Amino acid sequence: MARLLIIGSLEGELGAAARVAIARGARLGHAEGVGAGLERLRVEGADLALVDLRHDVVWLVQALAAERIACPVVACGRAEDAEAAVRAIEGGARDFLPLPPDADLIIAMLEAAGAAPRADAPLARDPAMATLLARVAQVARAEASVLLTGESGTGKEVMARHLHALSKRARGPFVALNCAALPETLLESELFGHEKGAFSGAVAARKGKFEQADGGTLLLDEIGEMDPRLQAKILRVLQEREVDRLGGGAPCKVDVRIIAATHRDLLTEVGAGRFREDLYFRLNVVALRIPPLRERPSDILPLADHFAARYAQVNGLPERALAPLARHRLMAHPWPGNVRELENAIHRAVLLAEGHEIGPDAIELSQPATPRATMTTAPAAPAAVPPSSPPGQVAALVGRKVEEVERELILETLSHCLGNRTRAAEILGISIRTLRNKLGEYRTAGIVVTPAPGQPPSPPQSSPQSTLQIAV
Repeated sequence: MARLLIIGSLEGELGAAARVAIARGARLGHAEGVGAGLERLRVEGADLALVDLRHDVVWLVQALAAERIACPVVACGRAEDAEAAVRAIEGGARDFLPLPPDADLIIAMLEAAGAAPRADAPLARDPAMATLLARVAQVARAEASVLLTGESGTGKEVMARHLHALSKRARGPFVALNCAALPETLLESELFGHEKGAFSGAVAARKGKFEQADGGTLLLDEIGEMDPRLQAKILRVLQEREVDRLGGGAPCKVDVRIIAATHRDLLTEVGAGRFREDLYFRLNVVALRIPPLRERPSDILPLADHFAARYAQVNGLPERALAPLARHRLMAHPWPGNVRELENAIHRAVLLAEGHEIGPDAIELSQPATPRATMTTAPAAPAAVPPSSPPGQVAALVGRKVEEVERELILETLSHCLGNRTRAAEILGISIRTLRNKLGEYRTAGIVVTPAPGQPPSPPQSSPQSTLQIAV
């Protein structure tokens, strides 16, 4: 039985929340203000505290932390209290409960009461992210499609999972598919499924991602990379709520909430004819932009501490704090790769660090690329060599084939991105399909290619024409 403490007047909408909690079997405590609430928590404790935003939520969170009282605090208020909700989350409140209260959401909070926060939940201390999380809490209970936008590496899938966890579909499946990771023919089969014998190699019937996500949420990641023909099929599923398996004779009804994510500007893609306008408006019912890490600097160090603790545990190493100079170096970096780059940098640092703390020497950071705006606005140099090129840099390329230089650039970029194909293609300014084709050619030539994250290295294919090996 969960122990719930409500701080605030029970005569208003918090009273409705209390009645829902009691009906669910919670043991209810009440205090009129945060001072009285702190006294009750000192004596009786609680698994969860719901605090009216009209009270000083941040003061209570800080007082609990100072006295080492473990009790998650949820701020409660109306939609127009967004600024106060942001301040509360910045100050350490675990979540925001919109009023009037939703019974299902209160039940979900009670069931999670006393449990540790989800490992994949977004970590937010910066006002920019706190504002976003308050908006997510408002829209999570709806059924509308959501469009997540943001640069590569900002954590769009993490936010999608968080939105699903707060939704009415939280008990249903969460299924994610990266639309850029598969060629068109395989992507269609993955999305819609197929019947036995639908094509060569279809030895058994298989459910697609839409059917797998029935009753839950489907994340279509990097939807901006999807072929227009498949976009039309996605639009039909959203309109008709049914899918046709490849080779199937009858449609299958599905009940799925769609979250789409992209690092592209879909309106620009619509204008260029690469993305369907009708599908864009179907997906863009609720638009949520995840700010890049450089726009949320207050999150850099909390995220770094979180990753340092996580990867110390994963690798069986002692947990070590970041030295002051290391923290300064992290704050000075522009983070073009966003949270993904920060996570990789801290993971490396945990492995490389020596001594009782993680020093600045263990923090290996990439050099940010020249901003495109600077490159496009600067006057064209009459010489073939850019003025910023180090002496001898271009001269060293003389006498080499273009194909060799291109190959080294692609493989070095892929290695820098730790095998992440999407990020490498974005840096190189080519499509993911072009990158995959190039990597396939290199493997055929016997060249070692950095594997994708989470995949074991695959041996290069032998080639009668070349036995060249390049370790990256």
